[in-house]
Amino acid sequence: MLAEEIENAQRLVRTDAYQMSIGEIVSMYENEEVVVDPEFQRLFRWDIGQKSKLIESLLLGIPLPSIFVFERDDGTWELIDGLQRISTILEFMGRLRNPDGGLLPPSALEATKYLPSLHNAVWEVSERIQDVPTDDQSPLEKVQQLAIRRGRLGVEILKRPSDDQTKYDLFQRLNAGGTLANAQELRNCIMLMINADYFRAVKAAAEEANFRSVISVSEEQAERQRHMEMAVRFLVHTNVPYDGRLDVEEYIDEGIVQLAQAGDHAKAVLQINRTFRLLLAAAGQGALRRFQGGRHTGKVGLVGLEAIAVGVAKNIDQILALGDDGAKKFVKEKIQTFWTQPEAESSTSPGLRGTSRIQRTVPFGENWFRP
Repeated sequence: MLAEEIENAQRLVRTDAYQMSIGEIVSMYENEEVVVDPEFQRLFRWDIGQKSKLIESLLLGIPLPSIFVFERDDGTWELIDGLQRISTILEFMGRLRNPDGGLLPPSALEATKYLPSLHNAVWEVSERIQDVPTDDQSPLEKVQQLAIRRGRLGVEILKRPSDDQTKYDLFQRLNAGGTLANAQELRNCIMLMINADYFRAVKAAAEEANFRSVISVSEEQAERQRHMEMAVRFLVHTNVPYDGRLDVEEYIDEGIVQLAQAGDHAKAVLQINRTFRLLLAAAGQGALRRFQGGRHTGKVGLVGLEAIAVGVAKNIDQILALGDDGAKKFVKEKIQTFWTQPEAESSTSPGLRGTSRIQRTVPFGENWFRP
Protein backbone atom coordinates (compact mmCIF):
# COMPACT_ATOMS: atom_id res chain seq x y z
CA MET A 1 0.00 0.00 0.00
CA LEU A 2 2.73 2.47 0.99
CA ALA A 3 4.83 1.54 -2.04
CA GLU A 4 1.86 2.18 -4.32
CA GLU A 5 1.17 5.56 -2.69
CA ILE A 6 4.83 6.54 -3.11
CA GLU A 7 4.79 5.52 -6.79
CA ASN A 8 1.58 7.46 -7.48
CA ALA A 9 2.86 10.57 -5.71
CA GLN A 10 6.18 10.45 -7.54
CA ARG A 11 4.33 10.59 -10.86
CA LEU A 12 3.03 14.03 -9.89
CA VAL A 13 6.52 15.49 -9.68
CA ARG A 14 8.82 16.06 -12.65
CA THR A 15 11.97 18.00 -11.94
CA ASP A 16 15.11 19.20 -13.64
CA ALA A 17 18.18 20.93 -12.27
CA TYR A 18 20.65 23.52 -13.60
CA GLN A 19 23.69 25.32 -12.30
CA MET A 20 23.36 29.01 -13.18
CA SER A 21 25.34 32.14 -12.46
CA ILE A 22 23.86 34.99 -10.45
CA GLY A 23 24.29 37.17 -13.54
CA GLU A 24 22.17 34.81 -15.64
CA ILE A 25 19.38 34.79 -13.05
CA VAL A 26 19.45 38.60 -12.82
CA SER A 27 19.21 38.86 -16.63
CA MET A 28 16.26 36.44 -16.67
CA TYR A 29 14.53 38.53 -14.01
CA GLU A 30 15.07 41.72 -16.01
CA ASN A 31 13.63 39.99 -19.09
CA GLU A 32 10.63 38.81 -17.01
CA GLU A 33 11.60 35.17 -17.51
CA VAL A 34 11.79 34.65 -13.74
CA VAL A 35 8.84 35.86 -11.68
CA VAL A 36 9.40 37.07 -8.14
CA ASP A 37 6.00 37.99 -6.74
CA PRO A 38 6.32 41.48 -5.21
CA GLU A 39 3.66 40.71 -2.59
CA PHE A 40 5.81 37.87 -1.24
CA GLN A 41 8.49 40.48 -0.54
CA ARG A 42 6.14 42.16 1.93
CA LEU A 43 5.40 38.88 3.69
CA PHE A 44 9.00 37.74 3.98
CA ARG A 45 11.45 40.52 4.75
CA TRP A 46 15.08 40.06 5.73
CA ASP A 47 16.78 42.71 7.83
CA ILE A 48 19.96 44.42 6.65
CA GLY A 49 22.15 42.10 8.72
CA GLN A 50 20.81 39.02 6.95
CA LYS A 51 21.20 40.72 3.57
CA SER A 52 24.78 41.69 4.35
CA LYS A 53 25.67 38.13 5.33
CA LEU A 54 24.32 36.84 2.02
CA ILE A 55 26.49 39.24 0.01
CA GLU A 56 29.41 38.34 2.29
CA SER A 57 28.90 34.67 1.40
CA LEU A 58 28.94 35.47 -2.33
CA LEU A 59 32.13 37.51 -2.01
CA LEU A 60 33.81 34.75 0.00
CA GLY A 61 32.73 32.08 -2.47
CA ILE A 62 30.59 30.22 0.04
CA PRO A 63 28.01 28.05 -1.82
CA LEU A 64 24.36 29.07 -1.45
CA PRO A 65 21.47 26.60 -1.17
CA SER A 66 19.59 25.82 -4.38
CA ILE A 67 16.54 27.82 -5.33
CA PHE A 68 13.32 26.16 -6.51
CA VAL A 69 11.19 27.39 -9.39
CA PHE A 70 7.93 26.27 -10.99
CA GLU A 71 7.82 26.19 -14.77
CA ARG A 72 4.67 27.96 -15.97
CA ASP A 73 2.72 27.10 -19.11
CA ASP A 74 4.44 29.95 -20.99
CA GLY A 75 7.88 28.63 -20.05
CA THR A 76 8.68 31.34 -17.49
CA TRP A 77 9.82 30.38 -14.01
CA GLU A 78 7.93 31.27 -10.84
CA LEU A 79 10.16 31.41 -7.78
CA ILE A 80 8.90 28.99 -5.11
CA ASP A 81 11.82 28.97 -2.68
CA GLY A 82 14.75 31.37 -2.52
CA LEU A 83 12.73 34.57 -2.46
CA GLN A 84 14.87 36.45 0.02
CA ARG A 85 18.18 35.35 -1.49
CA ILE A 86 17.18 36.47 -4.99
CA SER A 87 15.38 39.62 -3.77
CA THR A 88 18.41 40.62 -1.66
CA ILE A 89 20.77 40.31 -4.63
CA LEU A 90 18.43 42.19 -6.97
CA GLU A 91 17.84 44.93 -4.39
CA PHE A 92 21.56 45.34 -3.71
CA MET A 93 22.18 45.72 -7.45
CA GLY A 94 19.31 48.20 -7.77
CA ARG A 95 17.33 45.89 -10.05
CA LEU A 96 14.42 44.87 -7.78
CA ARG A 97 11.01 46.06 -8.97
CA ASN A 98 8.08 47.12 -6.79
CA PRO A 99 4.49 45.90 -7.46
CA ASP A 100 3.94 48.81 -9.87
CA GLY A 101 6.97 47.90 -11.95
CA GLY A 102 9.22 50.73 -10.77
CA LEU A 103 12.65 50.11 -9.29
CA LEU A 104 13.02 49.97 -5.53
CA PRO A 105 15.91 51.90 -3.90
CA PRO A 106 19.18 49.93 -3.79
CA SER A 107 20.43 48.80 -0.39
CA ALA A 108 23.59 49.69 1.50
CA LEU A 109 25.13 46.91 3.59
CA GLU A 110 26.52 46.81 7.11
CA ALA A 111 29.73 45.35 8.47
CA THR A 112 29.94 41.59 8.93
CA LYS A 113 32.19 39.44 11.08
CA TYR A 114 34.60 38.53 8.31
CA LEU A 115 34.18 41.62 6.12
CA PRO A 116 33.88 44.68 8.38
CA SER A 117 34.55 46.91 5.35
CA LEU A 118 31.07 46.05 4.05
CA HIS A 119 29.83 48.93 6.22
CA ASN A 120 27.90 51.21 3.79
CA ALA A 121 29.02 49.05 0.87
CA VAL A 122 26.87 49.56 -2.25
CA TRP A 123 26.82 48.09 -5.75
CA GLU A 124 27.38 51.57 -7.13
CA VAL A 125 26.97 55.08 -5.74
CA SER A 126 23.36 56.23 -6.03
CA GLU A 127 21.27 59.10 -4.71
CA ARG A 128 18.34 56.69 -4.48
CA ILE A 129 19.95 54.80 -1.59
CA GLN A 130 18.12 55.71 1.59
CA ASP A 131 19.76 56.84 4.85
CA VAL A 132 23.31 56.78 3.48
CA PRO A 133 24.58 59.99 1.81
CA THR A 134 26.50 59.46 -1.44
CA ASP A 135 29.72 60.69 0.20
CA ASP A 136 29.47 57.89 2.76
CA GLN A 137 28.73 55.13 0.24
CA SER A 138 31.46 52.62 -0.53
CA PRO A 139 30.96 51.12 -4.02
CA LEU A 140 32.21 47.64 -4.83
CA GLU A 141 35.15 47.38 -7.17
CA LYS A 142 34.63 45.82 -10.59
CA VAL A 143 36.36 42.60 -9.56
CA GLN A 144 34.02 42.28 -6.58
CA GLN A 145 30.96 42.87 -8.74
CA LEU A 146 32.17 40.17 -11.12
CA ALA A 147 32.68 37.77 -8.22
CA ILE A 148 29.03 38.20 -7.27
CA ARG A 149 27.73 37.97 -10.86
CA ARG A 150 29.78 34.82 -11.45
CA GLY A 151 28.63 33.18 -8.22
CA ARG A 152 26.64 30.04 -8.98
CA LEU A 153 23.32 28.77 -7.75
CA GLY A 154 21.62 25.43 -8.17
CA VAL A 155 18.18 25.84 -9.74
CA GLU A 156 15.71 23.01 -9.12
CA ILE A 157 12.88 23.18 -11.64
CA LEU A 158 9.42 21.73 -11.05
CA LYS A 159 8.27 20.95 -14.58
CA ARG A 160 4.92 21.89 -16.10
CA PRO A 161 3.19 18.50 -15.92
CA SER A 162 3.37 18.71 -12.11
CA ASP A 163 -0.02 19.76 -10.81
CA ASP A 164 -0.68 23.02 -8.96
CA GLN A 165 -1.23 21.22 -5.66
CA THR A 166 2.31 19.85 -5.91
CA LYS A 167 3.62 23.40 -6.31
CA TYR A 168 1.86 24.56 -3.15
CA ASP A 169 2.98 21.51 -1.20
CA LEU A 170 6.59 21.97 -2.32
CA PHE A 171 6.55 25.65 -1.41
CA GLN A 172 5.28 24.87 2.08
CA ARG A 173 7.70 22.01 2.73
CA LEU A 174 10.68 24.04 1.54
CA ASN A 175 9.79 27.01 3.72
CA ALA A 176 8.45 25.24 6.80
CA GLY A 177 11.86 25.11 8.45
CA GLY A 178 12.57 28.80 8.02
CA THR A 179 13.01 30.92 11.12
CA LEU A 180 11.09 33.89 9.73
CA ALA A 181 8.01 32.09 8.48
CA ASN A 182 5.25 30.81 10.72
CA ALA A 183 2.41 28.59 9.54
CA GLN A 184 0.11 31.48 8.65
CA GLU A 185 2.78 33.40 6.74
CA LEU A 186 3.23 30.29 4.62
CA ARG A 187 -0.54 30.05 4.11
CA ASN A 188 -0.61 33.69 3.07
CA CYS A 189 1.96 32.98 0.38
CA ILE A 190 0.13 29.88 -0.78
CA MET A 191 -3.11 31.88 -1.04
CA LEU A 192 -1.26 34.49 -3.07
CA MET A 193 0.11 31.82 -5.39
CA ILE A 194 -3.35 30.39 -5.97
CA ASN A 195 -5.58 33.45 -6.10
CA ALA A 196 -4.20 36.89 -5.24
CA ASP A 197 -7.65 38.52 -5.31
CA TYR A 198 -8.98 36.01 -2.79
CA PHE A 199 -6.00 36.59 -0.49
CA ARG A 200 -6.41 40.38 -0.62
CA ALA A 201 -10.16 40.16 0.05
CA VAL A 202 -9.68 37.93 3.10
CA LYS A 203 -6.85 40.12 4.35
CA ALA A 204 -9.01 43.25 4.06
CA ALA A 205 -11.86 41.56 5.94
CA ALA A 206 -9.46 40.36 8.66
CA GLU A 207 -8.31 43.96 9.15
CA GLU A 208 -11.85 45.33 9.59
CA ALA A 209 -12.56 46.87 13.00
CA ASN A 210 -15.36 44.42 13.90
CA PHE A 211 -13.17 41.37 13.28
CA ARG A 212 -10.10 42.79 15.00
CA SER A 213 -12.16 43.83 18.04
CA VAL A 214 -13.69 40.39 18.56
CA ILE A 215 -10.46 38.50 17.81
CA SER A 216 -8.57 40.96 20.00
CA VAL A 217 -5.09 40.75 18.52
CA SER A 218 -2.22 42.92 19.67
CA GLU A 219 0.04 44.73 17.21
CA GLU A 220 2.72 42.14 17.90
CA GLN A 221 0.26 39.33 17.15
CA ALA A 222 -0.84 41.10 13.98
CA GLU A 223 2.79 41.24 12.87
CA ARG A 224 2.83 37.46 13.21
CA GLN A 225 -0.39 37.29 11.16
CA ARG A 226 -2.58 36.09 14.04
CA HIS A 227 -5.64 37.92 12.65
CA MET A 228 -5.16 36.23 9.27
CA GLU A 229 -4.76 32.86 10.98
CA MET A 230 -8.06 33.30 12.80
CA ALA A 231 -9.81 34.47 9.62
CA VAL A 232 -8.50 31.49 7.66
CA ARG A 233 -9.46 29.02 10.39
CA PHE A 234 -12.93 30.58 10.57
CA LEU A 235 -13.46 30.28 6.80
CA VAL A 236 -12.18 26.71 6.59
CA HIS A 237 -14.25 25.47 9.54
CA THR A 238 -17.33 27.23 8.16
CA ASN A 239 -17.03 25.92 4.61
CA VAL A 240 -14.91 22.76 4.47
CA PRO A 241 -16.12 19.59 6.25
CA TYR A 242 -13.57 17.82 8.43
CA ASP A 243 -13.43 14.01 8.33
CA GLY A 244 -11.08 13.63 11.30
CA ARG A 245 -8.27 12.00 9.35
CA LEU A 246 -5.84 14.84 8.61
CA ASP A 247 -3.79 16.65 11.21
CA VAL A 248 -5.60 19.92 12.00
CA GLU A 249 -2.88 22.12 10.49
CA GLU A 250 -2.88 20.07 7.28
CA TYR A 251 -6.68 20.29 7.19
CA ILE A 252 -6.48 24.09 7.49
CA ASP A 253 -3.80 24.16 4.77
CA GLU A 254 -5.81 22.01 2.37
CA GLY A 255 -9.03 23.81 3.23
CA ILE A 256 -7.72 27.27 2.38
CA VAL A 257 -6.19 25.93 -0.85
CA GLN A 258 -9.63 24.58 -1.77
CA LEU A 259 -11.36 27.87 -0.94
CA ALA A 260 -8.78 30.00 -2.74
CA GLN A 261 -9.02 27.82 -5.83
CA ALA A 262 -12.81 28.24 -5.81
CA GLY A 263 -12.12 31.96 -5.53
CA ASP A 264 -15.46 33.15 -4.10
CA HIS A 265 -13.96 36.10 -2.24
CA ALA A 266 -17.29 37.92 -2.01
CA LYS A 267 -18.71 35.01 -0.01
CA ALA A 268 -15.66 34.95 2.28
CA VAL A 269 -15.88 38.68 2.99
CA LEU A 270 -19.63 38.47 3.61
CA GLN A 271 -19.23 35.58 6.05
CA ILE A 272 -16.55 37.38 8.04
CA ASN A 273 -18.25 40.77 8.05
CA ARG A 274 -21.78 39.61 8.92
CA THR A 275 -20.69 37.15 11.60
CA PHE A 276 -18.28 39.41 13.46
CA ARG A 277 -20.48 42.48 13.17
CA LEU A 278 -23.24 40.51 14.89
CA LEU A 279 -20.89 39.04 17.52
CA LEU A 280 -19.56 42.47 18.45
CA ALA A 281 -23.06 43.98 18.63
CA ALA A 282 -24.38 41.09 20.73
CA ALA A 283 -21.57 40.45 23.19
CA GLY A 284 -18.89 43.08 22.62
CA GLN A 285 -15.18 42.36 22.54
CA GLY A 286 -15.66 39.39 24.86
CA ALA A 287 -17.86 37.48 22.40
CA LEU A 288 -15.39 34.59 22.00
CA ARG A 289 -14.06 34.63 25.56
CA ARG A 290 -15.23 32.37 28.37
CA PHE A 291 -18.28 33.74 30.26
CA GLN A 292 -18.33 33.14 33.99
CA GLY A 293 -19.30 35.10 37.08
CA GLY A 294 -21.42 37.44 34.98
CA ARG A 295 -18.58 38.60 32.71
CA HIS A 296 -16.28 37.56 29.89
CA THR A 297 -12.77 36.62 30.99
CA GLY A 298 -9.56 35.17 29.64
CA LYS A 299 -8.17 35.14 26.13
CA VAL A 300 -9.77 34.45 22.79
CA GLY A 301 -9.09 30.79 22.05
CA LEU A 302 -9.79 28.28 19.32
CA VAL A 303 -12.81 26.81 21.14
CA GLY A 304 -14.58 30.17 20.97
CA LEU A 305 -13.69 30.59 17.32
CA GLU A 306 -14.66 27.06 16.27
CA ALA A 307 -17.89 26.76 18.25
CA ILE A 308 -19.21 30.30 18.67
CA ALA A 309 -18.01 32.19 15.57
CA VAL A 310 -18.41 29.22 13.23
CA GLY A 311 -21.70 28.24 14.87
CA VAL A 312 -23.11 31.72 14.29
CA ALA A 313 -21.77 31.79 10.72
CA LYS A 314 -23.41 28.48 9.82
CA ASN A 315 -26.76 29.81 11.05
CA ILE A 316 -26.37 33.49 10.14
CA ASP A 317 -29.37 33.74 7.79
CA GLN A 318 -31.81 32.20 10.28
CA ILE A 319 -30.38 34.30 13.14
CA LEU A 320 -30.65 37.57 11.23
CA ALA A 321 -34.23 36.66 10.29
CA LEU A 322 -35.06 37.20 13.99
CA GLY A 323 -34.65 40.94 13.43
CA ASP A 324 -31.90 43.21 14.69
CA ASP A 325 -32.81 43.17 18.38
CA GLY A 326 -33.91 39.54 18.30
CA ALA A 327 -30.67 38.40 16.67
CA LYS A 328 -28.50 40.24 19.20
CA LYS A 329 -30.51 38.95 22.16
CA PHE A 330 -30.43 35.36 20.85
CA VAL A 331 -26.67 35.37 20.23
CA LYS A 332 -25.89 37.04 23.56
CA GLU A 333 -27.89 34.49 25.55
CA LYS A 334 -26.49 31.56 23.59
CA ILE A 335 -22.90 32.76 24.12
CA GLN A 336 -23.38 33.17 27.87
CA THR A 337 -24.97 29.77 28.36
CA PHE A 338 -22.60 28.05 25.93
CA TRP A 339 -19.78 27.95 28.47
CA THR A 340 -21.89 26.02 31.01
CA GLN A 341 -22.54 23.17 28.58
CA PRO A 342 -20.66 19.86 29.06
CA GLU A 343 -19.58 20.01 25.40
CA ALA A 344 -17.83 23.31 26.00
CA GLU A 345 -16.14 22.05 29.13
CA SER A 346 -14.90 18.88 27.47
CA SER A 347 -13.54 20.86 24.51
CA THR A 348 -11.23 22.86 26.75
CA SER A 349 -9.74 19.85 28.54
CA PRO A 350 -5.93 20.02 28.79
CA GLY A 351 -4.21 17.60 26.45
CA LEU A 352 -7.20 17.24 24.14
CA ARG A 353 -5.92 16.72 20.60
CA GLY A 354 -6.95 19.24 17.99
CA THR A 355 -8.33 16.52 15.77
CA SER A 356 -10.71 15.46 18.55
CA ARG A 357 -11.55 19.04 19.57
CA ILE A 358 -12.80 20.27 16.22
CA GLN A 359 -14.97 17.17 15.82
CA ARG A 360 -16.73 18.39 18.96
CA THR A 361 -16.68 22.17 18.74
CA VAL A 362 -17.81 22.74 15.15
CA PRO A 363 -20.82 20.36 15.12
CA PHE A 364 -21.91 21.42 18.61
CA GLY A 365 -21.63 25.12 17.73
CA GLU A 366 -23.69 24.63 14.59
CA ASN A 367 -26.47 22.96 16.60
CA TRP A 368 -26.21 25.32 19.57
CA PHE A 369 -26.69 28.49 17.53
CA ARG A 370 -29.53 27.16 15.39
CA PRO A 371 -32.65 29.27 16.19
